[in-house]
Amino acid sequence: MTRRESMANVGAAALAGMAGTAKAAVTRSSPLDTHDALGLAQLVRDKQISPSELLDAAIARTEALNPRFNFIAQKHYEHGRAAIANGLPQGPFTGVPWLLKDLNTYIAGLPTENGSRFYKDYRPAVTSELVRRIEQAGFVIFGKTTVPELGLTGTTENKLTGDTRNPWDVSRITGGSSGGAAAAVAAGVLPAAHATDGGGSIRIPASCCGLFGMKPSRGRVPMGPPRTEGWGGLSVHHAVTRSVRDSAAILDATQGPEPGSRYAAPTPDDTFLSQVGKAPSRLRIALMLDAPAGSPVDRECVEAARKAARLCENLGHHVEEAAPKLDIAAMGAASFVLIGSSVAADMADRAKATGVAIGPDVLEPITLGFVAYGQKTTGMDFARANSTLQAAAIAMAQFMANYDVILSPTLAAPPLKLGQINLTPDVDFAAWGQRAGAFSPFTQIANMTGQPAMSVPLAMSATGLPIGVMFMGRYGDEATLFRLAGQLEQAAPWKNRRPTL
Repeated sequence: MTRRESMANVGAAALAGMAGTAKAAVTRSSPLDTHDALGLAQLVRDKQISPSELLDAAIARTEALNPRFNFIAQKHYEHGRAAIANGLPQGPFTGVPWLLKDLNTYIAGLPTENGSRFYKDYRPAVTSELVRRIEQAGFVIFGKTTVPELGLTGTTENKLTGDTRNPWDVSRITGGSSGGAAAAVAAGVLPAAHATDGGGSIRIPASCCGLFGMKPSRGRVPMGPPRTEGWGGLSVHHAVTRSVRDSAAILDATQGPEPGSRYAAPTPDDTFLSQVGKAPSRLRIALMLDAPAGSPVDRECVEAARKAARLCENLGHHVEEAAPKLDIAAMGAASFVLIGSSVAADMADRAKATGVAIGPDVLEPITLGFVAYGQKTTGMDFARANSTLQAAAIAMAQFMANYDVILSPTLAAPPLKLGQINLTPDVDFAAWGQRAGAFSPFTQIANMTGQPAMSVPLAMSATGLPIGVMFMGRYGDEATLFRLAGQLEQAAPWKNRRPTL
């Protein structure tokens, strides 16, 4: 593509966005469509396009498409323009637009509202270490994406910003809690965006929106300040992407301990990006088709996993049905203790800071349910929960001494209709927990045990909705997953599979 062609494409997108004509803005001829993030950075290095032109194109698409899909929580357009004007660092992604998730990820002085009325216009005094690393890599941050309140559910619906809608079908969920990020990438606003995962929140939206989503190992990516651990170690940061190599290169740019880290994932022998083009050795893959807690799994999701298993066998890997023996009920209860305690403590601190009482005027039913649960837990409950999940991590490591990867459906169903797993005042909190867990029964194991796991967009439903397939690796071994993902991307490419906008 010549610079003149790039200019024309960007200009057309910008004009369409300013005119509010979403249809014209997504003609799939912009560099935002034809290149992944590394590809866009190469265009900038080759002077075929400028960072300002890329930013203008991404902003134009945001303005055109956000009214339809509702993926933007905060617009930081001037922050992005100022970063370009001040001179961008020379990194692997210099000049590429980037969106942060609006959840506990801070730029000092700019709002972070966590999808909650209780945090409306909250402006932190610190900048997250992850943000520093993202900007050092050359990304241009121009906004924050929508989340469910405090990231507590697998659908991005809240009373602060409203419902985020799936570009594949606006009546469907994008998943959560990184639903805004996934919607923005699926809609073609940008090729990659920040995401976090405390129980599946990278992989659930990746599956719902037809993207690649890697949840890194516990301790791989910085969480702070002001704290270096989320939900007792359940939560991690990374991204949703269209390409595997973008995910790997972003992890290279962000991984590693931060000041004050109490633990860190093992340092890789080489870059993750270098692994993407390498064919993995013959892998031993355990195929897990039944939901760990016994809840039903849609036949299309099961068949997607079976088809992925056959593909892996055709690529030379050994696949056999097997699953770790885990006390899922005890692990789930332990996770609720860790999450509930954390949420209750944070809301008590917020109430103290604002002078506003905890209640339905500022918090949604799901959050109030977690607060009530957390208020009943004791220090001994927390210690026992922590021990339960440590025992589960040991059991998982013992199982994976015999397997390199566990293959399963990512979710138990294609993307649900909006409203199906969002707690309303007339629904019991425990019943909601069972319903939400039944939709995403596979993803939480990786958070409970600290392992890396990825959702790969290998399948589509009969009705044209994305279905992800999940691969879980050994703790600290994202390298094997990236090698396998690169192999799958080459064997069954999804690059050109996009929603019709």
